[in-house]
Amino acid sequence: MAQDLTPKYTVPGIEREAAGRLIGLLRLRLHALNDLHLTLKHVHWNVVGPHFIAVHEMIDPQVDRVRDMADDVAERIAALGGIAQGTPGALVDERTWDDYSIGRADAIAHLGALDLVYTGVIEAVRAAIKEAGDIDTATEDLLIEQLRDLEQFQWFVRAHLESVGGTLATGQAQTEEEAAAKAAELG
Repeated sequence: MAQDLTPKYTVPGIEREAAGRLIGLLRLRLHALNDLHLTLKHVHWNVVGPHFIAVHEMIDPQVDRVRDMADDVAERIAALGGIAQGTPGALVDERTWDDYSIGRADAIAHLGALDLVYTGVIEAVRAAIKEAGDIDTATEDLLIEQLRDLEQFQWFVRAHLESVGGTLATGQAQTEEEAAAKAAELG
């Protein structure tokens, strides 16, 4: 049964029911960002191989920015009159994706899997932007700003996976394991 997220009050100019739709949309973004920053930290801790230091150091600024994004989303939820549910239990119960599946692995293998993670997050943000844009330009703007950073982070990841001819080593991989295996062939 769907939870009613309609707030008792909201920001001026937005109907309470519309704010409830935004809060629901932003809850999933909050869960995705919290999951992403934990996944990035997991990668940071579990990369090995000759590209270790480059990837290890590339990931930390991404972790910091994604944590800031989560904070911005949580504060927007609160401003709209909602509850920013940031607990691990809520994340696991409400997420629509599987847990990151790669453990200790070569840095390039992790980047192959991370490319798919970023693709999923970016596609979901784009869908959220469309929905938010019909209700509230401030929320839409917040998501657009985050999209730019997420796309840049994916570009950083893909730079390690791309050939001079512009082909990604991960090709048409459908799973993190498949992407990691294809990327590891580079290493």
